[in-house]
Amino acid sequence: MKTKNIILLLLVGLFTTSCSKEFLDKEPFDKLVPNSYFTTEADLALFSNSFYQDFIPTGLSIVQADEMGDYTSKNNSPTFIAGNFSSVDQGSWNWTKLRNINYFLEKYNNPNISQEARNHYAGVARFFRAYFYYEMVKDFGDVPWYSKTLTTTDEDLYKPRDPRAMVMDSVLADLDFAVANIRPAKDNSASMITKWVALGLKSRICLFEGTFRKYHEDLKLKTTANQWLTASAAASEEIMKGSQYALYSTGNPSSDYRTLFTSENPVSAEIMWANVFNNSIKRWHEITWKFNSATYGARWGLNKQFVNTYLNIDGTRFTDKVNYDQILFVDEMKDRDPRLEQTVRSIGYKRSDGSAAPPNFGYTFTGYHIHKFSLDDKRLDGVAEGYNSITMMRYAEILLNYAEAKAELGPMDPEIWKQTIGALRTRAGINAQEPAVADQYLKTVYFPEISDKYLLEVRRERGIELVYEGLRYDDLLRWKKGKLLEMDWKGIYVPALDLEMDLDGNKTPDVCFVKTIPAKTTAGVVYYVVDGSAAKLSEGTKGHIIWRSDEEREFSDKKYYKPISNNDIVLNDNLVQNPGWK
Repeated sequence: MKTKNIILLLLVGLFTTSCSKEFLDKEPFDKLVPNSYFTTEADLALFSNSFYQDFIPTGLSIVQADEMGDYTSKNNSPTFIAGNFSSVDQGSWNWTKLRNINYFLEKYNNPNISQEARNHYAGVARFFRAYFYYEMVKDFGDVPWYSKTLTTTDEDLYKPRDPRAMVMDSVLADLDFAVANIRPAKDNSASMITKWVALGLKSRICLFEGTFRKYHEDLKLKTTANQWLTASAAASEEIMKGSQYALYSTGNPSSDYRTLFTSENPVSAEIMWANVFNNSIKRWHEITWKFNSATYGARWGLNKQFVNTYLNIDGTRFTDKVNYDQILFVDEMKDRDPRLEQTVRSIGYKRSDGSAAPPNFGYTFTGYHIHKFSLDDKRLDGVAEGYNSITMMRYAEILLNYAEAKAELGPMDPEIWKQTIGALRTRAGINAQEPAVADQYLKTVYFPEISDKYLLEVRRERGIELVYEGLRYDDLLRWKKGKLLEMDWKGIYVPALDLEMDLDGNKTPDVCFVKTIPAKTTAGVVYYVVDGSAAKLSEGTKGHIIWRSDEEREFSDKKYYKPISNNDIVLNDNLVQNPGWK
């Protein structure tokens, strides 16, 4: 982000009231926005910067969103998956950010400002309104559509929810306006909303809505799914033909992928939109600390089932190997898709001081120790001073959106494969051959309802390429695959108890799995207790780590939507609770 933009964003503060009704009759920025405001383009720019402050998630929350994904182990599941979650716990039925947008759209249209400038900033506002409603529909399904500011006496304050189809049509109208009116100049800071980012959001939202309607037949909107998939493909294709972005590649597949996630300045060749962090102004995050702390973090790790989906470097399937599920960690990491060793600590990984850094079971439970967004400086393991910018949208996602929309619409042809999945695998450094047949591992473990070999590969590639970028849970929702959240948290293969194991190939032991910690221990070895309470081995004295085997995870159909809070239902008796919630 340009320094002036960072400073501007930091200077513009927002009130953060709750969803109580009393905020509705107050002007946003009532000390900054007298009646004579909105008289220059600078005024529009200043106010619209408040939308960024409102909507851009923290760096940590972007990656942390994937702890709701099926491929992540952690201390324990969120209560939404394993616990006593109810409508009493729900607090996201909140409309404050929307009022700020609608207020702007009612006040911005001053004829003394050029029409082009007014249209641009109205487009930015409508981009964020689409973003807001997309998140609300994901959470709740039907929601009331408000395109005006409300007062405490406004009857619409107590209106019932509007149908999903009507709300999403309005979202699409906002996106189309944004695409048509937001300025097209590429922003190399990757911090501002441009036409290309608006197209990217349209690509994402239309793919979500199209697949959600296709796989959630209870909505009775399946006949309209292809309209949304076609719109997603068209938006993606417009970005592709615009030639503003490309897959970042220096020709070094062993580092290019991870560079996207550890760079201070966003790699704007590929990254379209990012939450920008910066050492010089001390704008930092705590992601490295979270990934490398036994106490502060949730001790995230990937699960074996997902790691199995990474191909071999020659493009063949790892799961076609004989006894693929009983291969030692140091062997299963060899000759794999290079993105795997850039996502988890692997053979030969070292910190910035040159010290060996095998997977640390003090920080992860499964042995697949994530470091995709984690910086290599050990000092950052204990302080919130991470300075790498965190991507929110990049060109790789657009290619995946296009590939998936085309595969869903069918059929995918060799040219689409080459433009999308083939291009991603080529950048990654693996053979980009098309699949000969459908992958039985993916069908058996993940998607038994999918028979199309191309669609299976698109879903594989989406998981691998976008892991921990905050999109996996949304994918599970739209594919109606919430049941995957119930699967075991499976770790590396352990051939025997009391065996000291080398995980990084340097001939020194790193971990030993035991029933009890021995009286005599080896320096540098982590002793992992598998006593059957929270952790066990799948075959008793050997096998895969099964972490939190004591936890009952459950994803029933009602959980495809969140409940509306009891407080809001009491305040508005026209609201009807989502099915299955009390």
